[in-house]
Amino acid sequence: MQQAVALLEDLVAFDTTSHRSNLALIEYVEAYLARYGVSAERVTSPCGEKANLMARIGPDAPGGVMLSGHTDVVPVAGQPWSSDPFTLRAGGGERLYGRGTCDMKGFIACVLSRVPDWTRAELERPIYLAFSYDEEVGCVGAPALIAGFMQRYPQASGVHVIVGEPTAMRPVVAQKGATNLRTTVTGQEAHSSQVDQGVSAVHVAARLVTFIEDTMAELVAEGRVDDAFNVAHSSLHVGRIQGGTAINITARECTFEWEIRHLPSDTFEALYQRFEARCEALIRETEAAGKPLAIDTKALNVTVPGLADRDNRRVLALVEAHLPEACGRHAVAYATEAGQFQEAGLETLILGPGSIAQAHQPDEYVQKEQLAACLDFLGRMGRALEQKDETGGET
Repeated sequence: MQQAVALLEDLVAFDTTSHRSNLALIEYVEAYLARYGVSAERVTSPCGEKANLMARIGPDAPGGVMLSGHTDVVPVAGQPWSSDPFTLRAGGGERLYGRGTCDMKGFIACVLSRVPDWTRAELERPIYLAFSYDEEVGCVGAPALIAGFMQRYPQASGVHVIVGEPTAMRPVVAQKGATNLRTTVTGQEAHSSQVDQGVSAVHVAARLVTFIEDTMAELVAEGRVDDAFNVAHSSLHVGRIQGGTAINITARECTFEWEIRHLPSDTFEALYQRFEARCEALIRETEAAGKPLAIDTKALNVTVPGLADRDNRRVLALVEAHLPEACGRHAVAYATEAGQFQEAGLETLILGPGSIAQAHQPDEYVQKEQLAACLDFLGRMGRALEQKDETGGET
């Protein structure tokens, strides 16, 4: 625990907010691993300012486990922190405060603290480390990390992936996918006293925002629900809207930003098609009246795939063998890189210390008991990988 807390203190001190570089943290991890004879490889971002990191501990053998975490954190600007967000602070009993303590540098610290044990052990199957960049802005770094990993370690196609997002150390077998979007409505300006001469982009946007919300009710009515999730349907949400120039001018332009979080059983394309059809109907209706209207939507990120509760028998067996029986299996509405690993054909689940309720909050914290539970699990898992497996080397 002492080593994990010391590592967490160092990791929190790196301001790896997504708009900043993470290279200083990557260099720190590389140097730490090198002290124990572990070489690491970077997969650098196109801009060169960020990097993923991957490493192998143990033999060059099939199977094994990958422990995956993202190095970036969300912004602290405008949040009422009680202390410096990038200085680890103990308080509130067993709480450790700081940006990223929960999401998800606590997991990375636990993993790194186990490296000395794993390098001394006689592992029969490897342990891979995979640390990514820009998860918080759309899981941007993971695809290149996964591609680099599959190319560097072609024998690792049977590896089992544990993504260490905060789950209170309860295994999560399903997550929703996510896509962020920006829609721009362009109408026609007119004096508001002659409102019938213009096309208000604000009014059209309002109709689309209402349609987005109504779509969720339609999904429920159609029975497109999964009770494993606390929000049992795919969710569509508008977070920002801006438009117009003055109260007495029909707005020429209005822009809103929104998201679709789809169940693993739904697809982004099918849900977006409903919105697209509504836009086309509004354009036809307006143009039939002899007025111009344009509606343009752009994706702000590549769709993050959902994690489906399937193809996970072996990784579940591994995890459940080293966790309390009462942990159960869970589903979450937030998006992670887990679906990207599953799409690559790797058995994947989500398991890590801390609660998502603390993530992204001012005075973000992780409880020491959560770190202890993670350390205990990683220790048990490592010892299991020292044992020969009679089924052919798979974990």
